[in-house]
Order: sequence, then C-alpha cells, then structure tokens
Amino acid sequence: MASLKELTHRPDLLTGGHRLCAGCGASIAVRQVLLGANAPVVACSATSCLEVSTTPYPYSAWKTPFIHNAFENAAATIAGVEAAYRALKRKGKIDKDVKFVAFGGDGGTYDIGLQSLSGAMERGHNMVYVCYDNGAYMNTGIQRSSATPFGASTTTSPAGKMVPGKLQWRKDLAAIVADHCVPYVAQASVSHWKDLVEKAEKAFAVDGPAFLNVLAPCPRGWRFPNEKTIELAKLAVQTGYWPLFEVEDGVWRLSFKPKDLKPIAEWLKLQGRFKHLFKPGKETLLEEYQRLVSNKWQRLVERCEAGQPSLVSG
Repeated sequence: MASLKELTHRPDLLTGGHRLCAGCGASIAVRQVLLGANAPVVACSATSCLEVSTTPYPYSAWKTPFIHNAFENAAATIAGVEAAYRALKRKGKIDKDVKFVAFGGDGGTYDIGLQSLSGAMERGHNMVYVCYDNGAYMNTGIQRSSATPFGASTTTSPAGKMVPGKLQWRKDLAAIVADHCVPYVAQASVSHWKDLVEKAEKAFAVDGPAFLNVLAPCPRGWRFPNEKTIELAKLAVQTGYWPLFEVEDGVWRLSFKPKDLKPIAEWLKLQGRFKHLFKPGKETLLEEYQRLVSNKWQRLVERCEAGQPSLVSG
C-alpha cells in the first residue's frame, strides 16, 4: 500500500473549482478513490450531484477521460467501455494498461441503477464501481432512497405527527454485491482516508469487478454545518451505523473496530433530518434505533470473526 509521502506525489484527478457544495462528501470520496488507481483511468458517472457540478458545459473538473451517462446505467456504460478496451488490446491496437471506474450516488446505485450494477458484477468486467452514499436523492430535491436511514425526514418521507420520517431500514447494498461472488467489496468512509485509499488500491488491483460503498455526508440533505462533514462521517463509524469492512474472495473482515461503540444518538442529534426524534415522547424511537444498530453491528462482527464467506460463494 502507498505511503502518505507517495500519495502526495500522485496527481489529483478531480480538480478544485467545481460547483459541488462546500463540505460535500462526494468530492472527497472521489479524490480519495482516484488516488488509489495509480494508473491511467477512465471514469464515468451517473446523472447526480457529482456529474452536474463537475461538468457544466463547456467546463470539466476531471483530469481524466470522463463519460456522463444516464441515471440508471453507469455500471453498464463503464462495462461496455472496458469490454471495448479488451477487444482493442487483443487486436494489438492498445498496449497500455487502463483502469475503469464508475461513480454513482445511492439513488443511482441502490435503486434505479441496481439492475445495471448487478449485471456488470455478474458478468465479471474488470472494473470498479463506487457508490458515494449520501442517503437520499440529493440532486433532485432530497427524496428518500433505499439508502436513507430509518427515521430520516426527507421531502418524500417527511416527519410529522403520525409518521416519524422514513419507516424502513437502510438496504445493505455491500452485502448484496458481495453475494455476486466478486473478488472485492468494501465499505469505507471519507473520514478514514487511509482506509479508503488502501481499499481503492485493492479494488483497482483485482482481476475482475470490485465495489466500494463510501459514506459521503451531505450538509444540505442531512442538515448540518458545512464544516462538520468529516465529524459526521467519523461518528457514523464510531457508533456502528456505518461499519468499515471488506470482503475479499468471499471472506468478510472488519477493517476498523471501535473499542466501545458510541451511542447512536450522538450521530443523530447533529443532523436536522433527525431533530424530530429528540422531541418529548420519542424516547422509545431512539431506543429502537439503538437496538437496530447494535443488533446489526453484532451480526457483522460475528460474521467477520468467523471468516464467513458470502452465502453463495463457491
């Protein structure tokens, strides 16, 4: 794995001056992931905050070949480019090694792009797919997605007198992709940059598909001050809401284990989307939230300690 000194000499493939919000976790995630490529790379992005804010015609913040595709087909697009590259390499028309990466938000990955992602993973394309998970459809108005946490208030799951925000728990997309028997899957956070860059290096190095699910807090959608992005991302890890783990060839491993998990309320109370959970009479909801997080964390720990392979691993 690259040392910090070596990383400082690698080019930054996403330049500053783009139009993403101050404190946006997406740009942090992209820059850290691309540091792990350490080779010529072709990138694509689904329609998203990332795409519309880094490529307003005629400008681009990308210092690498970049393809914009539809909301639902980032994985299919980069898979097609990778297949064309392999064909040209077999014919001797290309002799350099090139990496391929697709970026998508949780709306374009967990939901509308899941079919495209699943197909690319199953077919075995030599590519990396990165989901920057900010927990809602932020680009189109902060609508809930299947990555939105339980209890979060969004424009399509508003908290009111009868409904306490979103009623469903977040989909476990990393586990779903791991059960495609791909060589490498990892969950990471922008707060733990060394862990993320090392996981990106592993993802780009494997022969076959790899998937990275990266927590990328959104100040606008989560309702917190711009300067708190890394603090919120770190608390998500420390409370067990967003565990850091990797699945290599079907074997699960925790890459960070807090000595003692912090109460989930410490993470929730810093976000305006959860302020309704702290009103009088909502104590049982907070207790239920803690129970859900604790139970899910314990199941993950047991799975990793057992070295348990994915359910359909050969």
